[in-house]
Amino acid sequence: GAPQAAFAAEQAIDELAHKLGIDVVEFRLKNASHEGTLQVGGPRFKRVGAIEVLEQTKATAHWNSPLGTPRPGHKRGRGLAIGFWFNIGLESSVSISVNANGAVTLIEGSTDIGGSRASISMQAAEILGIRVEDVRPNVVDTASIGYTGVTGGSRTTFATGIAAIEAAKSVITQMKARAAKVWGVPADDVTYDQNGTFSCSTDASKHISFQDLAAKLDATGGPVTGVGNVNPQGAGGAFATNLVDVEVDPETGKVTVVRYTSFQDVGRAIHPDYVEGQLQGAMSQAIGWALTEEYIYNKRGQVDNPGFLDYRMPVASDLPRLECGIIEIPNPKHPQGVKGVGEVPLVPVMAAVGNALHKALGLRFYSLPMSPPKVLAALEPMAKAAE
Repeated sequence: GAPQAAFAAEQAIDELAHKLGIDVVEFRLKNASHEGTLQVGGPRFKRVGAIEVLEQTKATAHWNSPLGTPRPGHKRGRGLAIGFWFNIGLESSVSISVNANGAVTLIEGSTDIGGSRASISMQAAEILGIRVEDVRPNVVDTASIGYTGVTGGSRTTFATGIAAIEAAKSVITQMKARAAKVWGVPADDVTYDQNGTFSCSTDASKHISFQDLAAKLDATGGPVTGVGNVNPQGAGGAFATNLVDVEVDPETGKVTVVRYTSFQDVGRAIHPDYVEGQLQGAMSQAIGWALTEEYIYNKRGQVDNPGFLDYRMPVASDLPRLECGIIEIPNPKHPQGVKGVGEVPLVPVMAAVGNALHKALGLRFYSLPMSPPKVLAALEPMAKAAE
């Protein structure tokens, strides 16, 4: 429901800014939420980046560049919108087993739909002090791991990441006991650093790497497996801005997206390339929602376009280069500062496109998608008046 609400509210915000004669970014900055702001739903915001994403948008080359010359007979417009999505936590379970060669096997129940194998492995590797290449992630079925909630709600890197961190901490605790057994000292005398080395606090000559200690597990008691079972709170939420340039052909009603930039407060970008992929995926999905994707029903209530041949989704040739900006404002409720990414940048897209169309045509659109037939229908009274 957030994109629909933003489609209405963010166009209204633009109308207010225009009537007041205030720049649309400045108007949003004057009213931007920040830490402590009371949300509509009741709670107060924690550390959020609404101000930061707006300031970054204002400073970007896209915002400060000319709109560009449209093709003959076409019209161009630039639109901006900001959106928020709250994210969730839910249950996650991870187990980590240490292999004799110093690598570890990570078992998780979160389906990977956006690079989460890597992001979960990286969080575990950070705690274990080993290379991420030495973490071997496996996504298993519900019979093979503790209950894990849905892969959705921008929760996986947040919640399953916490489970992986807890499992890694359990591994380190057990490995400290094994090192203590090798050296014949109390486990409390063993320390571990992020470089992957166990040391004895009472004897500086005693130290051993994670890999070398892993080779001694059989001789010190057998396998080591750490488990993390969590149902974390504090997922928080995040803001994203979308800035879009469109070009409209008044003769056909076709809207072409010629430039697109999105900025998001991502908390901490565990794997920046995958974070950009999430931003780009959200933008491309929502551009389709804004301009072309629609179920068409006949008079009998049957769907007339039940296949993707007639349900128009954007493909690469329909899209410009999708530019991304990552802003990191760590989430204090996550050990690595993670916030959800995938859904947040989708929320303001339709409103940004709507605002861009208003700049191009001087018309407001109140339903989605803003497809060629709807654009032509909106332009028809203007065309008749000009005759």
